Amino acid sequence: TAYLARSVLVVMCVNPLVPCVSGYQQANVVVLPHHLADDFEAFCRSNPAPLPLLYRSKLGETGCPPLAQHADIRTVSKQQDGRPGPLSDMVSFYLGCSFGFEGKLKDAGVPVRNVEQGSNVSMYRTAVGCVPAGPFRCPLVVTMRPIPAAMLDQAVQATHLNPVAHGAPVHIGDPALLGIKDLSKPEYGDAVELQPGDVPAFWACGVTAIEAILSSKPSLAFSHSPGCMFVTDIPDSPPSRATDGKLTPLCFEVSQSPLLYSLASQHVVEKIRELENVIGEDPGDRGIRALFVQDELLRSCLALSHSSSVAITTGFPTHYMHNPPDETDGPPGAIAIATMLLSLGKRVTMVTDKRAVEMNKALIDQAVKNGVLKSHIPLVTFDGSGPESAQRFLCVDGDPSKPRFDHLLAIERTGRASDGNYYNMRAINIKHLVDPIDDLFIAAKNIPGISTTGIGDGGNELGMGKVKDRVISLMPKGDLIACDVPADYAITAGVSNWGGYAVACGLYLLQACPSHRRYLKRGLGPEREPPQEHLQDWIANLPSVEKEESFLATLVDFGIRSGKTAHLAMEVDGLTFHPTHSDIITRLLEVTNRKSP
Repeated sequence: TAYLARSVLVVMCVNPLVPCVSGYQQANVVVLPHHLADDFEAFCRSNPAPLPLLYRSKLGETGCPPLAQHADIRTVSKQQDGRPGPLSDMVSFYLGCSFGFEGKLKDAGVPVRNVEQGSNVSMYRTAVGCVPAGPFRCPLVVTMRPIPAAMLDQAVQATHLNPVAHGAPVHIGDPALLGIKDLSKPEYGDAVELQPGDVPAFWACGVTAIEAILSSKPSLAFSHSPGCMFVTDIPDSPPSRATDGKLTPLCFEVSQSPLLYSLASQHVVEKIRELENVIGEDPGDRGIRALFVQDELLRSCLALSHSSSVAITTGFPTHYMHNPPDETDGPPGAIAIATMLLSLGKRVTMVTDKRAVEMNKALIDQAVKNGVLKSHIPLVTFDGSGPESAQRFLCVDGDPSKPRFDHLLAIERTGRASDGNYYNMRAINIKHLVDPIDDLFIAAKNIPGISTTGIGDGGNELGMGKVKDRVISLMPKGDLIACDVPADYAITAGVSNWGGYAVACGLYLLQACPSHRRYLKRGLGPEREPPQEHLQDWIANLPSVEKEESFLATLVDFGIRSGKTAHLAMEVDGLTFHPTHSDIITRLLEVTNRKSP
């Protein structure tokens, strides 16, 4: 079939290119004038997930010996009138195809809905731009396969082993996050129906090459017809990648509104679970393990990794009889999270009480001066004036489709109890010292795209409403002090600062994880380790014993006291920095920096 688009004559190949044939690797085909060949190869190398390059022919070469011994591209590329195409001045590219992994999905017991429904796979043009090269610049095209939610791990693991067939999914969840408005209207292929319990999973697609051809505007180009593939002689059964189980990606739900799943390697998941175990220790014997929920740290870190703008709040004025009334738990953990987020290129805002603005501004200045915080961050307040004030604070012009932040994080922030008051662990009401920042977390529940994290060590902290029932039944005076406001993720720690250090370490591990980094980038960009300067910056912005000791000393200089004892000393929650806190930080870093197998 031939058609004219944007002044480009694109000739679509017809049979004997055929629809999906199981058992053999299949390929997308692009034939371009030779003067575009180097740029198109660079485009493929820069976008390996949609355009895995299997073979580039020599100038005028009509065969492809590494893929099919007796193939002749002249027998499958015909112009509209049936005459062979002018290939002597052209170069052919053969690109991997996702049909090559559908057999793997079946072998893993995963239903392939498009095959079940007797239809072509659905293909969509996204709003995600590929990495350009020369005249080639175009949006990513993806295929969509509905996968039962309980089988996402099997689908991810079956496909990640075959990068020449596009590898693992580049997005799982709400199609709107890719800029796809209507799944029933694919740009290419057929609409495939989701069955109850299915989740839309998206793989990078070789039809991206057709969009690239149109963008470069050659006078003549050939391509396969979407869904009718070049079938090679190569069996699709041998995996193309080492099957080290530690590198196997695992799939986790990150949010429900919008629906989003994320990927991380088994090795990194195990490390983050180790971090979670370390911070769950309870040297103060407060019974905090009773509030522990596995993988809250992991899911929070995944959500933060996908975020672009994070608001952090801390501040627990437990010492109402002193000035300032705040404690040393909370600010160090908040700063540790903030500096790692900044290192990863995220926007960070600190939300504080009006009474504490000047103090926190001075603390931020000192943290930057001492190298504890990477750079200055905005410091704002929220007074809760009026019923719509929280939504106006969180969203541009109060429009819930335009959130300013995509994650709210509270660490050792006093949380509102069911009676509307705020209590310290001694059940003293300190409401007069607290601004209604809880309202932001409550409003965020109804604003798609904003997720929330609460970090606490007693159950009366903002966000710990997620485990309220446990706090009431298992913590001292829990029926009175329990926070009533939940977060999507409730991270419990022996000391809240430790939760902040663990989040910073978890974010670093995810960013250094190839499976997660590829998923974040939608499989676009060269597949390589992070640039050395980025890696060095991330490492430099991890918490350390020296930095945390320095910042704790700054807090003491400002008159901020230990939470449990009210001592104006180098301690947090009655535990001295050395050896308790320094030991926890050292162990977190040992887990984080331990070499991969």
